[in-house]
Amino acid sequence: MMRTFCFDKLAVLAEDIHFVDPDPYPGQEGAERGVRVELRLLDPQPQTGSVYSSSRIVLDTAVWRVDILESVAAGPGSRDRVHYHPDMADNEPGDRVFDSELSADPETWLAARLAAPADFLGDKLGDLTAYDSDLAALRTEAGTIVDAVSDLLRRVRAGELAQEPA
Repeated sequence: MMRTFCFDKLAVLAEDIHFVDPDPYPGQEGAERGVRVELRLLDPQPQTGSVYSSSRIVLDTAVWRVDILESVAAGPGSRDRVHYHPDMADNEPGDRVFDSELSADPETWLAARLAAPADFLGDKLGDLTAYDSDLAALRTEAGTIVDAVSDLLRRVRAGELAQEPA
């Protein structure tokens, strides 16, 4: 299940995931599941059709990601694979960064980041003035986004979401 929050130029995606890293770090072997949260750029699309037609929305380049993951072996609530990717290039994540505060309380950590997005986006987007209204909207909606992430996490841990792929 995917939850998407779109602003004018930015979007936040939150989705349940279940996967096995093909090239894991030592000690990170085995299946993982949880919730991935990405901040992405929106790619504006030209209006097609009549003035009444629906607009296309393209969620494009990922610029930041947090993975609230747990190993399947350790079970729900272990938080043993929680990390983030401060660097993304062409939608590919950089190295996993583990943060004890993130692992201890992912929702509080995420809320703090979404409430101050300029703190981590300046080096990714350059001049942030073009994103001022989006950053303000992101700060305003941070609680709603974190609530959606919390709901997804609850459903993953209950076994409803992030099932092993067929």
